[in-house]
Amino acid sequence: MEPLLDRAHLDRQTFGDADLAREVLALFAGQCDRLVPGLSDLDLAPDARADLAHTLKGSALGIGAARVAALAGRLEAALRAGDGETARALAPALAGTVQETLALL
Repeated sequence: MEPLLDRAHLDRQTFGDADLAREVLALFAGQCDRLVPGLSDLDLAPDARADLAHTLKGSALGIGAARVAALAGRLEAALRAGDGETARALAPALAGTVQETLALL
């Protein structure tokens, strides 16, 4: 299973600068707060939700939140494929994993 947060990756991305790492993690947390609610919003079109998942996946990869990235990628793929059943199952799992990851920050 992927790690919640790969601190070595984050360290490489922020050049070992602890202040920069804190800033990047704060930006990630804010982005999660904005994106995650839309992932399970059935009033949003599947393509719009897939775009949110794609954005979250990229941000998670950038900081080393591999488990969030993997689940977001799976959710994005399900939404783009029109697999609503899988998307409905993945959205709460992703939201829970985001919360676990944010708790580490």
